[in-house]
Amino acid sequence: MLLPRKWYSAINVRRSRRRYDKSKPIEPVKVEKLHTVCADFRPFSGVRVEFFPEPPDDIFANAFWFYSMIKNAPAFFAFIGDTSDDHMQEKMGYTGEGIILEATALGLGTCWVALSYRSKSAMSMMKLSATEKLIAVSPVGYATDVITFEEKAITGFGANHKRNPLSTMVSGLEQAQWPPWVRYAVEAARLSPSAINRQPWNFRIEKDSITVSVKSPGMEFNVSKRLDCGIAMLHLELGVVNQGVQGEWELLKQPDVARFTIK
Repeated sequence: MLLPRKWYSAINVRRSRRRYDKSKPIEPVKVEKLHTVCADFRPFSGVRVEFFPEPPDDIFANAFWFYSMIKNAPAFFAFIGDTSDDHMQEKMGYTGEGIILEATALGLGTCWVALSYRSKSAMSMMKLSATEKLIAVSPVGYATDVITFEEKAITGFGANHKRNPLSTMVSGLEQAQWPPWVRYAVEAARLSPSAINRQPWNFRIEKDSITVSVKSPGMEFNVSKRLDCGIAMLHLELGVVNQGVQGEWELLKQPDVARFTIK
C-alpha cells in the first residue's frame, strides 16, 4: 500500500485529544474505512492494528495519571505486536501512526495510550497468539469542539506540541548539501508525537539516505523509545513521498533503528 498524500497533510492537524463528544457517533462509512485501513495497511510482519467501534465498557475508566482524563470515547484502536520480533516496537510505531493519521484525515480525534488503560477489558475483545501482546491503544471519536481546561493542563497549555530544533537531532551532511527531499523528511519527522514529548530520535543524513537512531538506550516511563522512532519513520517517509520521491526501509540493530534509502 502506497502511503496516501492525505496523511502528510494530517501531520500538521493531528493533536492528542482526550475528551470526546458522546452525542456524535462515528458514521458507518467512516467505521468501514477504518476497518479497511487496519486490514490493508500492514507494511511489516509481526504487528497489526484492530479497530473496535463498540467497546462493551470504557477501557479508560479508573485509569491513573494523565490518561485518566480520557472520556466518552465511542471506539478504540488496539496496537498488537509479536514479542518474538526484535523490531516489533519500531514496526508498531510506523504502522500505528499510519492508522492514526487516517483517522485524523477523516476528522476524528485520537491519542496514543501506552500506559494507563484497562488492558484486561481491551484484551477481552481480541484474540492474541501466544507471542502477541497488546502494546498500546487509542481512543477514537469526534473530539469536543472546545479543548477543556483539563486537556490544556495535561499538555502544559501547548508545551507538548513544541519540538526541539533540527540542529539538536541531525548529523551527517551539512544542511547546505541536503537534497530538497531531506528537509521535508526531517521536518515531518520532527513533528512526530512521542511519549511525554521526549523526542528520542536522531537523524543521520547522507546523500541518498537518512538513518534513524535512538538518542539514549533503554525504556523510559515503561514505553519503548523505539516505538516513538517508528512513528518518526512514518512521518519521515511521508515527507519524502510528498516530494515525489520513493525509497525503502532497512531495519537496523541498536542503537540505530532503521535506514531509509531513496530509489
